[in-house]
Amino acid sequence: MSRFLRSSPNAVLLLLAGYFLLNLLVRMALPDSLERDEAQQILLSQWLATGYDTQPPFYNWVQYAVIQITGPSVFAISLLKNLVLFSAYLTYSLAARTVLKSRDLAIVATLSLLTIPQIAFEAQRDLTHTVAVVFAAALFLYGFLRTLAAPSAASYLLTGIAIGVGMISKYNFALLPASALLAVLFDQGWRQRVFDRRLLLTIAASVAIVAPHALWLVDNLDLATNGTMTKLGEDSTGLSSQIVGGLASLVLAAVSFSAVTIVVFAAVFRSRLRKSLSHGNRWTALIERMVVIFLLALVLLVVFGGAAHIKDRWLTPLLLVLPLYLCLKLEAAGAIDELHLKRLLPIPLLIMVAVPVILFGRVAAAGLTGDYQKLNVPYAGFASHVREGDYVAPAAILTTETHLAGNLRLQFPGVPVVAEPYSAVAPHPVLSRQAPLLLVWRSKEGAKPAVPADLMSFATNFASGAAAEEPSVQAISLPYHHGTAEDRYSFGYAWLYPKAD
Repeated sequence: MSRFLRSSPNAVLLLLAGYFLLNLLVRMALPDSLERDEAQQILLSQWLATGYDTQPPFYNWVQYAVIQITGPSVFAISLLKNLVLFSAYLTYSLAARTVLKSRDLAIVATLSLLTIPQIAFEAQRDLTHTVAVVFAAALFLYGFLRTLAAPSAASYLLTGIAIGVGMISKYNFALLPASALLAVLFDQGWRQRVFDRRLLLTIAASVAIVAPHALWLVDNLDLATNGTMTKLGEDSTGLSSQIVGGLASLVLAAVSFSAVTIVVFAAVFRSRLRKSLSHGNRWTALIERMVVIFLLALVLLVVFGGAAHIKDRWLTPLLLVLPLYLCLKLEAAGAIDELHLKRLLPIPLLIMVAVPVILFGRVAAAGLTGDYQKLNVPYAGFASHVREGDYVAPAAILTTETHLAGNLRLQFPGVPVVAEPYSAVAPHPVLSRQAPLLLVWRSKEGAKPAVPADLMSFATNFASGAAAEEPSVQAISLPYHHGTAEDRYSFGYAWLYPKAD
């Protein structure tokens, strides 16, 4: 395998392309129920908007475009995710080749992204906006490092595109270009890159990409930030405990993100890794300054911004550079030979097998373990039951939760599905005898069927107060996908018709 990877500069990309194709096929083999982020993408793909909620809309926009071609499907969700992840590895590989002289180390850096759990496993399991920021960060690293190594109008423009994409992928991405800019200012030779007139290309590209969402953000700042600030400050019980808890969570997040990668490098390079820690060059010094500035900004957020809980995936934009940094240290120390690539290869290859096996196995074996996943929930069976008999396509399907709504949208293509949190961006169809509203909620097996009060209130407001008959309420319990006959999942639903004249 090491001979194959050395055979061509793009051999590692062929290997990765095969891996992401395998993940696509595995997802297609699983039930067509959806994870939480997947369901949100399917739901929001009904509408194209400059903003939706607490997350920037880049991934939503691209997913919308894909679904316009394919229709709402598991294929559309998995295809986009794996294409974006492959693009991230591709641009990361280009960044590694830009600053590393050793082809072996460039391969090591690229494959070592698989040792980061948040990227290798969580991104495949159920992440979307984080997947977008992984791509944006890798693209930024390539454009930024290329600009420093061999500046050109194209490299400045690419950096601007990466900044724009990153800013509308995750708001915390802003810390990456900011820390990079400040880090460059400390290097006298590179400082001139900041004052190069081609920087106007960077600014123009990023502003053009960010502008539509930025205009929405001005009018919806509370909507965009309240959820995030609530998550940041959750569980805080006082100023001192908030600061201690916030700093502890920051340390834990950094360790969680980087621990596996560091252990793998230590196992592969052994004493040479320890030797390399005392070596460095211009590139490693730059990255170290970026890390310090980025983490200092997070410390300030904890101390003065009230952040009590920092999640590991929020460090993705910066700590993505860790494998590349370690390879730069090793090269500066001259601590690499052919045996190291051979020694490393079994680890990413094992991960390439383990990830799809785990993703498939945890769903397929749920009946044996009793640990049912979101993909085991029988939404398709529920949709088939509703369409039995004298089925009339509803004017809209209403529910109070996003995850359920996204799954219903997948199972009822062509029917508007509205979740209460996104009702403001959804059109309000006219309720009629030929087109009633279908209300859906999760029920408890054996419970008396009744429309939840919050859902009924939402439906009444959604119908603009139009007088409606007493809803016809029903419930059904169905076996899980890959479950036992005894284990069942329950849904409640009701048809809401307007009163006859």
